[in-house]
Amino acid sequence: MTSKSRPAPSSTTPAAPAASQPLGQRLSWRDLLRWLAEDGLLEPADVAETEARFAAGDSALHPLVRLGRAGLHRAGTRKSLDTEALTEWLATRAKLPYLRIDPLKVEVGRVADVMSAAYAEKNRCLPVAVGLMDVTIATSEPFDTSWVPQIESHLRKTVKLVVSNPQDVARLTTEFFTLSKSVRAAAKSGEVAGLSSFEQLVELGKSNKQLDANDQGVVQVVDWLWQYAFDQRASDIHLEPRREMGLIRFRIDGVLHTVYQLPASVMSAMISRIKLLGRMDVVERRRPLDGRIKTRNPAGEEVEMRLSTLPTAFGEKMVMRIFDPDNALKDLDQLGFGRHEAERWNQLVAQPHGIILVTGPTGSGKTTTLYSTLKRLATEEVNVCTIEDPIEMIEASFNQTQVQPGLDFNFSEGLRALMRQDPDIIMVGEIRDLETAEMAIQAALTGHLVFSTLHTNDSVSAITRLIDLGVPAYLISATVIGVLAQRLVRTLCPHCKAPDPGVTAESLNEIVKPWRLGGEIKAYKPVGCLECRQTGFRGRAGLYELLNLSEPVRQHLMPSPNMPALRRAAAQEGLRALRLGGARKVSEGVTTLEEVLRSTPNWEQ
Repeated sequence: MTSKSRPAPSSTTPAAPAASQPLGQRLSWRDLLRWLAEDGLLEPADVAETEARFAAGDSALHPLVRLGRAGLHRAGTRKSLDTEALTEWLATRAKLPYLRIDPLKVEVGRVADVMSAAYAEKNRCLPVAVGLMDVTIATSEPFDTSWVPQIESHLRKTVKLVVSNPQDVARLTTEFFTLSKSVRAAAKSGEVAGLSSFEQLVELGKSNKQLDANDQGVVQVVDWLWQYAFDQRASDIHLEPRREMGLIRFRIDGVLHTVYQLPASVMSAMISRIKLLGRMDVVERRRPLDGRIKTRNPAGEEVEMRLSTLPTAFGEKMVMRIFDPDNALKDLDQLGFGRHEAERWNQLVAQPHGIILVTGPTGSGKTTTLYSTLKRLATEEVNVCTIEDPIEMIEASFNQTQVQPGLDFNFSEGLRALMRQDPDIIMVGEIRDLETAEMAIQAALTGHLVFSTLHTNDSVSAITRLIDLGVPAYLISATVIGVLAQRLVRTLCPHCKAPDPGVTAESLNEIVKPWRLGGEIKAYKPVGCLECRQTGFRGRAGLYELLNLSEPVRQHLMPSPNMPALRRAAAQEGLRALRLGGARKVSEGVTTLEEVLRSTPNWEQ
């Protein structure tokens, strides 16, 4: 929720802009046209043409929406006067703050405590923030304030009015009150959440009522949760139980946002509902469980979600990771590969055999890179097999297998079984131990191309990691053909980013030694706007560091690894550090220097 930095009025009742607009009267398109002409935003000819067009018929649309769809332009310019622009202008006219409502920052659970849905719809208003002494209410009728004293008397709080887009007010009024109604209906269906919370064990026996996972209120809340997460571009959904309330959080562009608080019993029922749909053991709450669900987003596209539960002190916690169906179809440019890294990566994955490792911390995009690469390699002429824990995304062109620790079917056993399946390309979810590493090496030595992941800071550190696992240096030299290290950095919002004169070629070259950047520097800094929720960032892009174990590099592995010499040789063979790739994106105005420094290791360390 974002508001322009305009001083709030001393009174909730704004002064009327014209004598013909008495307080308590709703907006009309005729008054709006006249005011636009008075303020010099519309030419007289445009006013006359619009009046003639609107007079021919009536409309149930809000006057701002009707004018916003009329194709009007600001006088003397070609700048469109859409509904949002008209709303912002009207706020100035009414001497009230303008607010673009951000649903993630509205206390949805408290909306229904301020007024009823019918009252909100009747007065075209929506509570957006509830404080100790005041309540902020968005309205699309800034001069119809006759209802304000009633709310102030009912709540014993001061009402602060802000002006918002009438379409947002109407849409979110329906969504928020419907959600609140569903949560309350679900809460009335039960009082305790069973054996989900250690602290609730002493309460057993006080009530036999248990929330049903198939209760209509619970079903509606879960449906809302998923649709809302898709709308907000969330990558993960967190359902976190607390002592008295449950917390819903979304991860958007790598940052967690609190979305909603609801009764603990409702959250327990929601988790049971999701487990039921994911074919998980609904009764089992004492140990972690994994599952998956396939559904559709608002655009009708199939979306896959990976489910994971964990017992905590206050009950069962669930995280749902949302996989974008388009991720597996992205080309290297869309993933963020530079031309240099893309060419070298394509040459590497075209090799007939060997081990290719992708490294980076959790959430750095390793799975997306592997799936998009394997998707391109999985032609009708080759057999692509994977062994994963768990299977991240179901892909029809792969033969995917999931490890089953309870059945003693781990990565090494799975890899041993895959070797008998006549594979051409094998993907091992992660090399965690020596046994798995030895099986991957055996597969590479017998003519297979093997992909896998490791958790290391950079590409060269993957060699050290394999040695720490117990893999002899001569086997690493014989099988590993390349290591790709990667990170994800937030990208600047294209709508509000501003030039950053503080970032120069000298400052960038100082952090990328021993390399140097060439060309023009066009650095930008985050500002914050309505499109990015005042964060200054929207979306993420990958940074890549590709180590190609060519012959000059392999010489420094034998008889024992010389890591400093290996790093220097790799740089001479074309390796470009993660920080160098990040500095290039800074110079191109894609991200900021702070993002790069936060996300990438120092090459000299």
